[in-house]
Amino acid sequence: MPETPTILPPDGATPEANAGPGLSKMPRPDAEDLAAEAEREEIAVQTGTVAVAPPVRLSFWERIEAFIAKLSSRNHFWHRVCSFIWLPYAFKSGIRMKKVDDRTFAAELPFRRFNRNWYNAMAGASLLANSEIAGGMYIFARTGGGYTIVCKELGYRFLRPCFGPALYKVTPREDLDALIAAGKEFNLTVDLEIVQQALLPEAVAKRRSKDALLAKLAAKERRVGRCVATFHLTPALHQKAKRGNARAVGPGSQFSKK
Repeated sequence: MPETPTILPPDGATPEANAGPGLSKMPRPDAEDLAAEAEREEIAVQTGTVAVAPPVRLSFWERIEAFIAKLSSRNHFWHRVCSFIWLPYAFKSGIRMKKVDDRTFAAELPFRRFNRNWYNAMAGASLLANSEIAGGMYIFARTGGGYTIVCKELGYRFLRPCFGPALYKVTPREDLDALIAAGKEFNLTVDLEIVQQALLPEAVAKRRSKDALLAKLAAKERRVGRCVATFHLTPALHQKAKRGNARAVGPGSQFSKK
């Protein structure tokens, strides 16, 4: 079979100029055309003629859930009521949140029978489980209940036994206010320092002359553990637009789109 000879264009000619009648030339937009198109798009955005997706709105029940979420972070009474219904473990453990300063919150875990083990010390499972609750309560109080909060990673290091009420001091690593102002989903890492609260006031401890060493130890805070937790936060409206329901936290959730 004879080979088809390759015809090269003469010097100084372009392939478009030597194209046959059956071949169409490919237009090349110049810089002026691109600038004009960009200007038309900018005018369309400024005048509002660009097609915009309809805003996402929460349903009636989702608005009620958002109201209850904000109510639960208002004070300790409503937190206890909501915990009794939706978070029974936190209700039975008795953990409560209190503010230390503008950037640090503390969660107090009482030394009650529900939280103790066979050796009359704070159970390790109770200290570990309430670390996730303490971090989530802190973020929930800061965000006002407008986000879906999911714990992604939790690491706990036990340092010594705890023989009294535990205090979780929560400090965020990132600027939470700036992340909230951005209005997007994000990850937040918090550091939790777990200490055993002072069992005796310092004034009472000084009066105990017989057991001076024990009284001195009981009057000081003792660090019993450290924890690092990473949470993923998604705005409720973003969750609604993405999965069809503000409570759908993943594809396998019963609230996700079918």
